[in-house]
Formats: sequence, C-alpha cells, structure tokens
Amino acid sequence: MNPPSVFASYPSLAGKVVIISGGAQGIGAASVELFALQGARVAFLDLTDEPALALVDDLTPRVPHAPLYVHCDLTDITALQSAIGNISTTLGPPQILINNAASDDRHTFAEVTPEYWDQRMAVNLRHQFFAAQAVAPGMKSAGSGSIINMSSIAWLIPSANLAVYNMAKAAIVAMTRSLAHELGPSNIRVNAVLPGAILTEKQRRLYMSADYEQHIFTVQCLKRHILPEEVARLLLFLASDDSSAITNQSHVIDGGWI
Repeated sequence: MNPPSVFASYPSLAGKVVIISGGAQGIGAASVELFALQGARVAFLDLTDEPALALVDDLTPRVPHAPLYVHCDLTDITALQSAIGNISTTLGPPQILINNAASDDRHTFAEVTPEYWDQRMAVNLRHQFFAAQAVAPGMKSAGSGSIINMSSIAWLIPSANLAVYNMAKAAIVAMTRSLAHELGPSNIRVNAVLPGAILTEKQRRLYMSADYEQHIFTVQCLKRHILPEEVARLLLFLASDDSSAITNQSHVIDGGWI
C-alpha cells in the first residue's frame, strides 16, 4: 500500500533555524527536504560532499530557503562546536536540533577493541551530547527549542553483531531523559525517536537481503517497508509547536516490530 499523497503542514516551522546532523543521505536527507519544504532555514552537517551538494542543488529551486551544507567531522567536537557557531552567525541561533548522524557497522563481541569502542561511541553518541550543549544557550535566549535525538529499536530487540551500537543507542534514551529535565525549565523540549528497519539506500545496498526482508515482514505488524520520509514526518511534528507539550519521551516508528 502506498502512503497517502497529502501530509500535514506546520506553519510554526516556517523561518525556524534547524540543524540536522548526517543530513546528506537516508533519514537525514529526507529530513532536510521536508523541513526545507516547510519553509525552515535548514543547515545540515555531513562528511559526504557529493550527495550533500546534490541535495542542495535539488532543493534550492523548490524551497523558500536553500539548505546550508556544512562539511563537518562530528567526531571532532571542536569542529562541531565551531560549525554550530558559524551556522548561528549565518542563519541565527538554531531553534531545532535533529541529532541524526550515526553508523550501524556490524561487529562481533570478540573483535571489539578499546579503539573501536571509542570510535563507535564518538560516531554514535558523543556528538549528540555536545551538539545539544552547543545549541542550548541560543534556545534558552529564545525562550524555546526542540532537540530530537535519534536512537533505534536495535537495542530493544536486541540485534546481534551490534553490541557497541546498541549500547550507544540505549544511552541516547537515557541522555534524552536527563536533558529533558535539565532543559525543561527553559522551555526546551528533548525527545528521542527510535526507528526500526528503515529502507534507506544504505540498508537496501548492504543489508536488505531476501531473508532479512522476510524476517522484517514476519515480525512487523505492517507488512511493508518503512521509508525515510515517514520518519522525517514524525520529526516535523516533534519539532513543531503542535507538539509543544511533548518532551522526555521515546517515540518508536517501526511498523509495529516491538
């Protein structure tokens, strides 16, 4: 079944400054597109220049404000803080942060080294905390903000050969709850989103075998693929004023897997 062709619009997002990490591909790219189509002023961080620039070229004639692409290694916290500072100078203080960037590289328990552990945590967890820290002062000054941290259902299943990834994604939920309480008095909302098996280009290319697809359709209530834009539409709602009383929550979007 195809999703419906008409979806909600959110006037409260028009003109808002949005930062999306890992915005060049997959859920991030879908989010860049949908926020830009809502009239938001979108900046996105990534390392993959070719798809990022292609996304900007595609969207520029179709949206009120062309997205701003910033090449940034999120494992370099100084570079991340500098990028957010530059975005704030160029577009204004961010009012919405989508902590999306991650990597679900498979790994066995036996092969994990301390160096691999540190690198995976840097890729999947550490930057989310420091990005939130960097945008919080501007949100406090504005009197509101929405931070959305991307976790995963992988740690709830749990998935095999993803131990370090799973731990990072579980920690994101704990971080979300802590930050929601700490930042709530400043009217800053913090939520987590836990996607399931989302049919991104990377998932299709690396992991979506016939056997895995059959497994997904067996365990999900919905017997179809969940698409990146369906996750992005949830992010639109959580970033908008329509969800102004929603914080400290974990929102699962997995077709009914768990």
